[in-house]
Amino acid sequence: MMTEVKRTYDATNRQQRARERRRAVVAAAQELFEREGFRATTIAAVARAAGVSAESIYKGFGTKAALAKAVFDFVVAGDDEPVPMAERPEVQAVRAEPDPRRKLALYAEGLARRQHRSAKVQLLIRDGRHVDDTLEGVWQKLLAERLHGMTLLAADLHATGRLRPGLDADEVRDLLWTYISVELYELLVLNRGWPLRRYTTWLTNALAAALCP
Repeated sequence: MMTEVKRTYDATNRQQRARERRRAVVAAAQELFEREGFRATTIAAVARAAGVSAESIYKGFGTKAALAKAVFDFVVAGDDEPVPMAERPEVQAVRAEPDPRRKLALYAEGLARRQHRSAKVQLLIRDGRHVDDTLEGVWQKLLAERLHGMTLLAADLHATGRLRPGLDADEVRDLLWTYISVELYELLVLNRGWPLRRYTTWLTNALAAALCP
């Protein structure tokens, strides 16, 4: 019995150390990507900054492009907890809210925080694919994930029966897809200097005006 307990304890410690190393690699990659750019950042540089070997990064992530996706996943979630976005409390709160205007306001609040954390990484991937084609697949995956999320949100909103007459779920999805794009955040917050609160209020009002009677 003592041996069994010790093995469980050792396995738990190894998992915790592995998670801490992965978190250190992702944090180092984020800092270097945002400061130096994707192309100029090497796996060796990330390894030095994280205090691990380059070989361990290749083993854990595979490619530099896959590491960029891991950075995005971390910053958009705000942590490295193994909980899908759909199961997180803020998403469940949106789903549980019966009023579509309030539902959109709750979603816009969360989206603004996620954009604040992740916009630089999204833009690095979007723009970096023009000089490094390994990022093209990552960017397409980000777009596909956004479309999937908006498909679910559109169905949720449409099911309330309280949207503007004539809007089907596909149009709702496409309007959501457009309004939440990182490009609008880039234009208004990063280029025009809007405070995050102003962007959040604008997004809430714009979505309500587009979708609600």
